[in-house]
Amino acid sequence: MLDANKYSVSEENYIKAIFHLQEEVERVNTLQLAQAMKTKPASITDMLKKLKNKKLLDYQPYYGFKLTNEGNKIALGVIRRHRIWEYFLAEKLHFNLHEIHELAEVLEHVSSKKLIDKLDAYLGLPKFDPHGDPIPDQDGNLKTIEKRLLSTLLKNEAGVCIGVDDSSSEF
Repeated sequence: MLDANKYSVSEENYIKAIFHLQEEVERVNTLQLAQAMKTKPASITDMLKKLKNKKLLDYQPYYGFKLTNEGNKIALGVIRRHRIWEYFLAEKLHFNLHEIHELAEVLEHVSSKKLIDKLDAYLGLPKFDPHGDPIPDQDGNLKTIEKRLLSTLLKNEAGVCIGVDDSSSEF
């Protein structure tokens, strides 16, 4: 039996977007979130109120917002599912990199913890998705790694390519 979804697809998408924006700024504003969600700032406010009422967001109008501990936990769960699905699609079903993200965007909302844990084990507990991004573990721990663009390396400076940010078919 599948776990019941506590949150809508839309709520999970907003939570994930806020999580990623928080990697750059401490408190996110509606304009930043609207750009990330490709929508208008006015349509963001209702969702922010919903997430605040569910105690997933610390939201103060005009001061920005950030996820609560529970909000971070939800975001890491969605990210974990997304990256495990990307790994599966690339490694087992041999989808191209430019195809896996869109499919994983749909599959990440299947919230069965048992399914994801079994899929993770079946895949050999991968640590990184096909783009080189770390996969959160079962407890929601996300290994942070220092990354720099190859273009920022100095002449003769060594580096290791750990991922790519462009998964377009042209690339």
